[in-house]
Amino acid sequence: MNLKSIFFLFIVTSFFTSCDDKIIETYVANVPVYITYEELRSSVQVESVRALENPGKIYFYNDFLFINEYLKGIHVIDNSDVSSPQNIAFINIPGNVDISIKDDIVYADSYVDLVAIDISDINNITQANRLLDIFPYILPPYDINYRVDEVNHDKGVVVSWELKKITREVELNNYPFYPGYEDVYYMEQSYSTGVSGYSANASSFGVGGSMARFTAKGNVLYTIDSYDLKVIDIEDYKNMSLIKSLYVGWNIETLFPSGDYLFIGSQNGMLIYNISNPINPIYISDYWHITSCDPVVVEGNYAYVTLRSGNLCGETSDQLDVIDISNIEEPELVNSISLTEPYGLGIDNSILFVCDGSAGLKIYDASDVEDIANNIIATFSDIETYDVIPVNGVLMLIGDDGLYQYDYSDLTDIQLLSSIVISN
Repeated sequence: MNLKSIFFLFIVTSFFTSCDDKIIETYVANVPVYITYEELRSSVQVESVRALENPGKIYFYNDFLFINEYLKGIHVIDNSDVSSPQNIAFINIPGNVDISIKDDIVYADSYVDLVAIDISDINNITQANRLLDIFPYILPPYDINYRVDEVNHDKGVVVSWELKKITREVELNNYPFYPGYEDVYYMEQSYSTGVSGYSANASSFGVGGSMARFTAKGNVLYTIDSYDLKVIDIEDYKNMSLIKSLYVGWNIETLFPSGDYLFIGSQNGMLIYNISNPINPIYISDYWHITSCDPVVVEGNYAYVTLRSGNLCGETSDQLDVIDISNIEEPELVNSISLTEPYGLGIDNSILFVCDGSAGLKIYDASDVEDIANNIIATFSDIETYDVIPVNGVLMLIGDDGLYQYDYSDLTDIQLLSSIVISN
């Protein structure tokens, strides 16, 4: 066979091989619905009150509660009278999941951007600044029973999906699929400042729940995505800027600051960073466990971590781990307690509040960390719980059907103070 014949055979073989690699197929898929970047960046505005529909994370600041409506925005609740909270406004923020507040400025994610919102006049809330393209491109939840069509980042951000019949040339055995937010409750993840916020340099900070992915210290805002810790300068919210982005590992989920340390919860464990110099977090140590969803809170010499199985968190046990951090360089497990479906948690003066999903809210005396399981104070099993913020004898709880607040100042007589339930 001459050289010309060999070349011809190669061309023909390549053609048929290429044809075999792709096929034309018609199928039903999740087709993205976009808003342009211009629309996204002009959409932050205050609207009339909305009912809670799909609440996510909660944040407490100066007698106000800010409740995330998953990927939609923030409900503003006047909580000056905890027995009668008033839903007073809704801040429309497409793509919002997390917030942190410092000195009357709300820092909120809006898909790929960070938005600064001025709440110094609660009756005249305004967008004050926006840091563009700081977060990874994300996708909202989709119908997992169908494939996901191609996503074109140039068209804008995906805000929803439409099920449509489409015809595409597709690779054999290679259906298009794009990962979105973990849709394990409301977010998951996701994503805390715990019992008390920071108060430094006369600044005013708020208090977040244990699922938080945003938190602030001094003039710095820390945020996390699945892999990176971002350090953002917020000394002047009008000139906020990204200082650095640190790779900290896989499947990062939550932040919890305590003193000079930042505790980072991941699906594989807990990482500890020194933030005595807020602009330069330094890795100190870690505590590794089996793969599981993992929020963390800290008080004194102990860190409390809930591990949850199922969904995208891994197939493992459901439990509370208590970790001795008295030697910050060598965290050590001291106790594990079996639970049903744990999510967020909070602690206040050795009183430990655990959201155990469908098993409800569980309250423990954690003064003896080795015997917590036998020191349960109360259980409220009639609500499906997600996250809590305990502050000065009042427990603010977000659950599957809304906001609940309890008076725990008398642990022998814990009372429901109020609720804002989801309207069906």
